[in-house]
Amino acid sequence: MTDEKKPIRLPEAGQWPDRVAPWALLAGAVLTTVGFLMAFLYAGPVNGAAVNGVELIGGQMVSSKLLLSQKIFYFHMPVALVSFGALAFAGYYCVRFLMTKNQRFDTCAKVCMEIALLFVTCTMITGDLWTRFEWGVWWTWDPRLTTYLILMLIIIAYFVLRNAIDEPERRATYASVLGIIACVDVPICYMVTRLIPSSIHPVVLREGGMSADMGMTVGVVMAGMILVGFALYRLRFRQVRLAQRVEAVKEQLED
Repeated sequence: MTDEKKPIRLPEAGQWPDRVAPWALLAGAVLTTVGFLMAFLYAGPVNGAAVNGVELIGGQMVSSKLLLSQKIFYFHMPVALVSFGALAFAGYYCVRFLMTKNQRFDTCAKVCMEIALLFVTCTMITGDLWTRFEWGVWWTWDPRLTTYLILMLIIIAYFVLRNAIDEPERRATYASVLGIIACVDVPICYMVTRLIPSSIHPVVLREGGMSADMGMTVGVVMAGMILVGFALYRLRFRQVRLAQRVEAVKEQLED
């Protein structure tokens, strides 16, 4: 009597979104470039970004003028919103993993957190430049900046935790809990400027906060960033799943 080997159960890869991803990346790059040109050639200055007169910010007396540096806004806001979207999906996949213990959901959450970290880093860089040019300081403990910094540290802690635990299911469980905590911080970051009116960070998503040309420019860049984020997610997800398929085949051959 011969032992029959169980059929190899390989992680799926090569789904239809993977075929769309390169075109989405190209379209996102084109829209982002068009938005860049619109920001400098079409849209007006950002409303609500300047301080009135001279104010004490970060221990320094600064005055603000409407400079070309405000054009950073048209990229700062879209990358921040895409980072929020990536974290929302990561939170969803973390919950799904805790409910099902399906490793696919852990992989989805991990890739979403990677995309979120990329866009969070871009947000921090553009925000820091905007802070320097508009408010005269490189950093100030503004509520929005502080909560977003905490969010970035939580995401970094997520990857530190994953690298510190070897056992796959325990690693995925602990990481999922931390991913949900990061997701909970998203609405706090978004609403803090409305909850704390003293915040010097402008509130632009309100009635009269953006003119039509500003809104159109932000919309074009936002569409481009969403496509770039989607494409990067699918390309990275496909890479990870293919690596998992290779590992599954190796384990089967060793058995």
